[in-house]
Formats: sequence, structure tokens, C-alpha cells
Amino acid sequence: MGNVEIIKWSFQEKSIKCISNKEQYVNYPVIYMLNNSKEAYIGETVYFKNRMRSHLKDKERKNLNEMHLIRHEEFNRSATFHLETKLINYFIGDEKYKLQNKSKTTSDFTHNYFNKSFYDQDVFKELWARLYEEGIVDNKQHVIENKDIFKISPFKELSVDQLELKDKVIQFCEEQRNIEHNEYGSLFVIKGEAGSGKSVVLSSIFNTIQEKSMETSTPLHDTENYLVVNHEEMYKTYKGIASQLKHLKAKNIAKPTPLINKLNKIGKKVDIILVDEAHLLLTRPDTYNNFYAENQLEELLKLAKIVVIVYDSDQVLKLKSLWNELTLERLTKKAKNTQHYELTNQFRMQANDEVINWINQIKQKRLLPLPYDEGYELKVFSSLEEMHKNIIERNIEYGLSRVVSTFDYLHKKDGEVYYIKEDNGKYKIPWNVTDTKYTWAENKSTIAEAGSIYTVQGFDLNYVGVILGPSITYDEQNDILVIKTEAYKDVGAYSGTEGIENIEEAKERIILNSLNILMKRGVKGLFIYASDEALKNKLLKYEKNRGVING
Repeated sequence: MGNVEIIKWSFQEKSIKCISNKEQYVNYPVIYMLNNSKEAYIGETVYFKNRMRSHLKDKERKNLNEMHLIRHEEFNRSATFHLETKLINYFIGDEKYKLQNKSKTTSDFTHNYFNKSFYDQDVFKELWARLYEEGIVDNKQHVIENKDIFKISPFKELSVDQLELKDKVIQFCEEQRNIEHNEYGSLFVIKGEAGSGKSVVLSSIFNTIQEKSMETSTPLHDTENYLVVNHEEMYKTYKGIASQLKHLKAKNIAKPTPLINKLNKIGKKVDIILVDEAHLLLTRPDTYNNFYAENQLEELLKLAKIVVIVYDSDQVLKLKSLWNELTLERLTKKAKNTQHYELTNQFRMQANDEVINWINQIKQKRLLPLPYDEGYELKVFSSLEEMHKNIIERNIEYGLSRVVSTFDYLHKKDGEVYYIKEDNGKYKIPWNVTDTKYTWAENKSTIAEAGSIYTVQGFDLNYVGVILGPSITYDEQNDILVIKTEAYKDVGAYSGTEGIENIEEAKERIILNSLNILMKRGVKGLFIYASDEALKNKLLKYEKNRGVING
């Protein structure tokens, strides 16, 4: 069995001439990398010398000064196509180089081929280790795999369903671009629950649309397009992706209110606006944030020929963003043309259907006996200290493991730091401290903190430890969860009650949505600590009956 070999030359005609035509890799499937200190390009070929000469004539590539050839005795064309895409994805996560690659040179979907797992796991692991040892990349493989910028990279391999969705959206945009639009543009609605891969496919769609906007031969040539997200942590991640790809511009990543106000001021209608986490858009005026209209999605429909949204009504976190099917249906009728698609697969949690259903039942205030899943760690703890200790242990072993909490503790303040205090006041953990540059969970120091819904929505954790605060209680007599809306300390979540018929019911929904999102963050496991004694005892009873020993 052959090993990975990396050969390096200076990127110039003289070096190419020195390569003997008798070398096996000259007419053999290989991967290559061209780079200087700041930029890189990754490709694959079976005609290495010819391909390098072609790159020397390219105005972008000729500014690179090194070429690395990557070979393996067992490479075939399917393997090099696959590993080329995978390398690009990891290079985005490594963040050392700004990449010149465009997705049209790769495939969104890698077909199955003989011994694919060998190349995908064994060969790639060896390849990345070699790149790291030689200082070509900055981060080890497991570090990159825990980065948010890697997880929603536009070069991630898509599932069959995701690829079908992407094709439908691109076709919709091409068809709708040149039709006559009056006041409202056309709308494409993508629905999917937490963990269904909505952001991954949207990232890929935006990347391809931006590439097509620069190509003269496509229907989307010279279009002005934006990716919008009303979520600070996700906004940082998309900006980070744009900084790693030469053809993406950070100015095309925007928050809704500033974009709406800017386009209204200059009186301009743009071509395509893609909206991630559209359930976070405002559905009523918010003068504090300089939004004076009635609904942000409606305003975006007025300002673009095409609007593409990803949406989950179960992820609404504020009354002023409260969506219902009637609201969406009303806007759908106003749109020039509309199309819908629903993603149903669960891509985040490596859990069986019983675990997913157990969490989903909590949204309905039902507490079922704890399910068992050999491949997913679901545990209940009697103390916050013990749960936090276990999360720290998982973080050491797997990385990206954090404690998070329902928003019930803001009133407890020591100095300038807000604390969650539990275990009869004997144990405390500070609320998250946000950073303007890095997403919360990627900051190493946050292992000592508890994250809020606003720091983790939309992101993966390997293990999540969820504190069910005082707003989540249990009525033993009626065997039902009781939501104490007065205990929820997110003041901003309750502002904007105008037009809401049942305010108490709406507040309950906000809290249950928040809890559902928190409980679906963990890829490998979910740990739970409950503040309410009745709820804690019921969960521990279920834990004991399941036969699992906890601390």
C-alpha cells in the first residue's frame, strides 16, 4: 500500500521543464497546490506538466510562486476529484490562505466509488498530517473540524436532497431574474428544523450565485446579490468564509436592517437576497434598532427581484419576530412567484429517532421516559458542578463541548459579570462573554462559561450541557412541563406584543423554542441539569429506570 508523497518546486517554467516525462505522476491522477504566502489554488489532474503550464498563463495563478504535487500509488480519478474538494474545504477552515478556487472546478456531490472510505479517512488523514508537519497548513485536522467556518463552508459535500434543493434554487433565480416584477419580487422558501443542514446548502447556493455573477455566459451574470442574517455569531462566520475565498466579498454579507435602510435610501432594487435564519427577521416595527416598517421579509421582497429564505417557525426567539403560517402565507401571496422546499434529514445529531422524538415532545410540554441510544450520550445530572465537570472532560477529549442555559439568570450579578448560581448557591458559572471577532464556542476560555441561545443558535457542539433554568418546571400531579414565563430574564424577547392575541401562549412558545434549539446543539451527546426540584427528580428517576449510572 502506497503512502502520500508531497513534492515541491518553484512555480515557473524552468521547474516544469526539469520534470522528466518518465516520472509516473506526469501521466497519472494527482492533486496539486499552488501558493504564495497569502493565496493558494488547489486542483487535480492526470496531465501534471500541461496543467502547470496552463496555470502559468492565468493572470491570477501566475502571482503564485510555489507548486506542491501530492501523489499516492493508489490514487484514481474518482479519489483525486473527491480529495480535491475535501482539501479545499479544509483549507477554508485552516484560514491560512485566501483561496482562488471556484466551486465549478469541483463537485458538490461526490459519488460513491470503490474503497471510498479508505481515501476519505485513511489517505486524507495521512495527507493532512503531512501538510501540517511540513508547515504548509497551520491547524491539525481535528481543530479544523470543530470550526464553524468549516462546518458551513460552501465546499462541503452536499447530500442528494441538498443538491436537489440547490439546483432548484439556482434554476428559480435564473428563471425569475429577467421577468417583470412590480412591487414585490419572487420568493423561494426553504423549511427545515434545527440540524437539517439549511445553512450549509444556503452557503453553497450563495457561493455559486456569486461565481455565476462574474461569468459572462450565465443568466446570472452581473447580478447584485446579498446574503442576509439577523444573528451576530452567524454573521461573523459568513464574514469569515468570505475572507477565505477570493471571489466572495464581505460587503455582500449583511444584516437585514442596515441593508433595508441602505437600499431604501438610494432607491435601489437588487437582484437576489438570500436570508439565513429568516425566522429571526422582525415581524413588527423596532424603532430601537432603526426598523420602522411592519415586516422585514416584506421589505426585502420589495427591494429584490428574488428572495430566498431558510425558515423554521420553531426557532423564533422574540415576540417582535413572532412568525406563524398565516404571516408567511400572506407574504407568499404578495410575491410575484413562489416555490417551497422542505429539508427533513437530521445532519447534526448522531442520535436515533427515539432521542430526537424525546426532545421534540418537550416542545409540546411532554416529558417522556429517557430513551437509550448506544451511539449518542444522553445523561441527566443531579448537580450543575458535576455536569460542568463532565463537559470539561468531553471538551478535552473531543473539543467544542460547552455548557449552555435557558435565559433565566440575568438578575444575578457579581460585579461586572453575570452568574448562574445553582446547587443551592454553592456552584456558579458566568454567563457568556461575547467577542466581536470569534464565535463564542470557538474561544477556548468559554469552556468556563455558560452560553445563551444567542451564542449557539445555528452552530454545532460536540457535547452540549443544557441548564434547564427556573422557567422550566414540572407538575407531577398532571405529568406535564409547566413554563413559568415570569422567570425568563430575556427582556428583549418579550418586547413587541402589539397584535398578539394570546401573549402568555406566545411567551411560552418563545421559551420552548429556545429550549429546543439548545437541546439540539450536540453532535455526540446531550447532558441535562434541571434547576426545578420536581423536574430534576423526575429526570433522575427516568435516568435510574433506564439503568444508566451518573454522577
